[in-house]
Amino acid sequence: MEQPVEFNWPPLESNPEVFTDYMHKIGLPEDWVVGEVFGLDEDCLSFVPKPVVAVIATFENLKKGEEAKSEHTHAETNYYMKQTHSLDNACGIIACIHSALNNLDKFTLAEGSVLQKFHTAVKDLTPEERATSLEGNSEFQETHKQYAAQGQSNLAATQDDVRHHFIAFVLNSKGQLVELDGVKSGPLVIKDHSEDLLTDAAQILSERVANGDYSESLAVLTLNKKPEE
Repeated sequence: MEQPVEFNWPPLESNPEVFTDYMHKIGLPEDWVVGEVFGLDEDCLSFVPKPVVAVIATFENLKKGEEAKSEHTHAETNYYMKQTHSLDNACGIIACIHSALNNLDKFTLAEGSVLQKFHTAVKDLTPEERATSLEGNSEFQETHKQYAAQGQSNLAATQDDVRHHFIAFVLNSKGQLVELDGVKSGPLVIKDHSEDLLTDAAQILSERVANGDYSESLAVLTLNKKPEE
């Protein structure tokens, strides 16, 4: 009997339109979108539509292998999953999944959608089991292929683009700023009390660039309510 061929998850471009369309396709309500942050200073942040319920960052990590040195404590979250080797290039959609499934008190996923069915199937599983479930989810695979082929995303097949990694920041029920990165030991408390998710996440990202942890080729997205036209 032939073994099924392992799906090679293609990387996604950090494109808010591609991510928005992808997320709507898998069940995010139409009145929520993935937006773009054009700078981490106060002026640029003031133009970002509110409310923002998650911040997604993609960056080149200049200090790989030092994640285990983190002194941050594990956070309580509604959803966290690991990123396995097979899902190496799926970190973009994993960051979006983390963003959406930790905010189901703000919106409801479309009934019968890919993401709603996935969440129902994995909500009681371990972070490792959730990753295994995503690896073999054919509905996710088909959607992912479709959106990885859009726009400039085919250029992400180059090694330069694959060096970039996606993570997400959310607020948990305790009002803590939490980093969700599937290659780390778990969801981490980055700030014990946050009054403003976007401002605090931007400050953390700015500090990591200034400290030489991340390269300056940083792109930042948000999960936010669609602005009224």
